[in-house]
Amino acid sequence: MEAIAAYFLPLLLLPFSLYLFSIIRRSGSNDQKKLPPGSPGWPILGENIRFSLSPEKFVSDRMSKHSPEIFQSSLHGEKMATFCGAKGNKFLFSNENKLLASWWPQSLRKVLWFPKITDSDTNVDSTYNRILHRDVLSPEALKKFVPVMDALAREHMERHWKPDSVVKILPLVKKYTFELACRLFMSVVDPVRVKKIYEPFSEVTKGVLSVPVDLPWTAYRRAIRAGEVIREELMRMVEQRKKELNEGVGEDEERDFLSKMVMLRDEDGEFLSEKEICNEIIVMLLASYDTTTSAITGVINHLAQLPHIYNEVFKEQMAIAESKGPGDLLTWDDIEKMKFSWSVARESLRLMPPAVGAFREATTEFTYSGFTIPKGWKTFWTVHSTHKNPDCFPEPERFDPARFKGSGPVPYTFVPFGGGPKMCPGKEYARLELLIMMHNVVTRFKLEETIPNEKIVYHATPTPVHGLPLRLHPHCE
Repeated sequence: MEAIAAYFLPLLLLPFSLYLFSIIRRSGSNDQKKLPPGSPGWPILGENIRFSLSPEKFVSDRMSKHSPEIFQSSLHGEKMATFCGAKGNKFLFSNENKLLASWWPQSLRKVLWFPKITDSDTNVDSTYNRILHRDVLSPEALKKFVPVMDALAREHMERHWKPDSVVKILPLVKKYTFELACRLFMSVVDPVRVKKIYEPFSEVTKGVLSVPVDLPWTAYRRAIRAGEVIREELMRMVEQRKKELNEGVGEDEERDFLSKMVMLRDEDGEFLSEKEICNEIIVMLLASYDTTTSAITGVINHLAQLPHIYNEVFKEQMAIAESKGPGDLLTWDDIEKMKFSWSVARESLRLMPPAVGAFREATTEFTYSGFTIPKGWKTFWTVHSTHKNPDCFPEPERFDPARFKGSGPVPYTFVPFGGGPKMCPGKEYARLELLIMMHNVVTRFKLEETIPNEKIVYHATPTPVHGLPLRLHPHCE
């Protein structure tokens, strides 16, 4: 027995000793600094588990316990300062590229991307952003996307949304948003090829923000393996596109995002490598798929739950449908008429935001609200400190599209797309996708809940437990 105890006792004491050492070292190095209140949580794991189970509860509990302005925690293996409220949002958004820089957790980078093969990402990022804002998400490009989105939505409805049937909305919307992204950004329309990327992408989104434990039975390990499959398939696509462009195939066609990335040179005059292009394509697919899927599912859920809201949306959308000829696709002008529908979508985004916030890294030490944020600490802004805060939105649990009339909410309180220089560049893309799907759903069907008030859990985005099964009732002629 003594021999066994002598063997196991050091193993049991080692984690505690390391934890105690880290506390002593941290307190010693920060004696002269007033750090934000809070707790780092468990050794190694930090507070990842609590955060992943319910980001909203995580934030609200710590705002109540520590401070309504700022608190510290440990997420993704990093010391994290979470800024709260409109004041905190404004501070972070206003100090992008001054005190703060973009930052992605290492666990997420490991799942999604090839390791960076250059010493600096600056050239790649600036090239990517230039193409994104000028050629892909500019007003001119978005106007061209509208009829394409509508045509695919109609095709998707014909294939999958059968009248007088019960359908699960979440998986159907996932298929639509992913097919659309593949078509618009890479001109991939072959269902077999889309499926090769779609299936592993689903595994990635399930595990990308799970507890980053790389063991065979974990969601994180499955996400890593799925990420490898995605990168392999995308590498084949990039190589094939390079070959086609070099041979002059499709010279007279308008180039999509993939072709523009293949042909464009960075600021040093060098072509991007295949791996760099794959990394940027993955960013586009992730941004245009998971959060948009959640946003559309949330809107449809609220339309099914709230008949009086549905009726007003139906009137607006039918007026647009009746103004068009048989077979005419939606246009940008039609989208601009969807005023009430967009207010409904925004209220849904307030109550069920697809993204919880974003991380940044402090590039220099600074103070906020009397607390020191050391250089190298990570920061986090979150929708959950304002979206359901009664000081920002009276009766926050009530669904009220009228909140967005006139000038709308107070600045920095409604932040589903972030703000400042790093505001989500896909905001307008998401708006189009939301409104076009709303149009196609409500002009075809009345929606009946089969599981009233279905529970919503968090798996990277808010997710209905049963996939949101609804009964589709066709409108009487």
